[in-house]
Amino acid sequence: MRRHGIKRSMAKRYTISDGSLVLTLEPAPEGGYIVTSPLEPQLITEADTIPDAFAMARDALRSLTDSRAKLFRELRLSSKRRA
Repeated sequence: MRRHGIKRSMAKRYTISDGSLVLTLEPAPEGGYIVTSPLEPQLITEADTIPDAFAMARDALRSLTDSRAKLFRELRLSSKRRA
C-alpha cells in the first residue's frame, strides 16, 4: 500500500497452537512477536521466538487466572459483609 509516497507492508498475523494453547503472533516493529490469544482476549505479551511465545503466554495466563481468583474472592467477601 502506498500512501504519500511511502510503501507500507502489511503485518501478517499467524495463529498457532501446541494442542492446548491457541496463540496469535504478530511481528513486532522492533523484532519478535506480539502474542495474543483469540480464546483469551485479555492475554497479551511479547516474545522473541515461538517457543518463548508459548512460555510467556502460559506465564501471562497464570497471572490472569490468579488475578481473577483474587478478584472473585474479594467480591465474595464484600458481598458477604453487605448481607
